Amino acid sequence: MTNSDIDTIPAGFRKNALGHLVPDVQIKPIDKIRDDVVIDIVIKAKALRQAMLDFKLATMGQIIDFVDLSASEYGVKFGGSKGNVSLTSFDGQYQIRRAVGEHRVFDERIQTAKALIDECIHSWSGGADTRLMAMVEHAFRVDQQGRINVNQVLSLRQLDIDDAKWQQAMDAIADAIQITGTSEYLRLYERLPTGKYIQVSMDISSL
Repeated sequence: MTNSDIDTIPAGFRKNALGHLVPDVQIKPIDKIRDDVVIDIVIKAKALRQAMLDFKLATMGQIIDFVDLSASEYGVKFGGSKGNVSLTSFDGQYQIRRAVGEHRVFDERIQTAKALIDECIHSWSGGADTRLMAMVEHAFRVDQQGRINVNQVLSLRQLDIDDAKWQQAMDAIADAIQITGTSEYLRLYERLPTGKYIQVSMDISSL
């Protein structure tokens, strides 16, 4: 239930799961208490989520400002988020890591690459190694959303195969990659007495 829902519900009524207004007098006390408990928790959780979002945005801004300040000592100005950054406290106890991840997808040229790979496998005398065929099939599997895993397909480019058509297929794979956006990740770490850094969990489920 949102704040706008609460504002539009007349006094003495509650909205049920079907969207119908039900008089309070017709609702069992335990059902009303359950409703109050759930709504109270959700309202607090939404406020906490907003506070975490505000913290992330402010922290990312601090990191950008510091990176620019540090770079300015050498006459360089980046502006905005540029790549991954790791900042460590003077005593080495704490570490903040900002990671920037790209969202990559394949365009229609990935089908051309797959066709070229299939031609290679069929043209090689005696056929291809069964392990290679299994790797190719695994790499081009689609997920539940119908997408091909970019990293799995790119793993084929690491194979040392001296064949012109295979290399053409690898070039087609590289050309088919499209960057559709980026995501920024913020992670905080604390050093244990052993010297190992462990992540400070911000996941409420792990607290």
